[in-house]
Amino acid sequence: MQFTIKLEESDDGGYTAQCLEIPAAISEGNTKEEALENIREAIQLVLEVTREQAQMVGEIATVEVSVG
Repeated sequence: MQFTIKLEESDDGGYTAQCLEIPAAISEGNTKEEALENIREAIQLVLEVTREQAQMVGEIATVEVSVG
């Protein structure tokens, strides 16, 4: 899966990264590379928690979506 990441330079130094498709996935790092690695982990965590919560609620199905 590919996600769109918004990278912003922080006023205090370093970078903030936010996934545009998953607004709850936000991270930071001292360098762009570190921020991108950290946002990967944040996305994985948000998706994992969301899946676990969905399983507690009911049936889960998957769909494929193409944009473009």
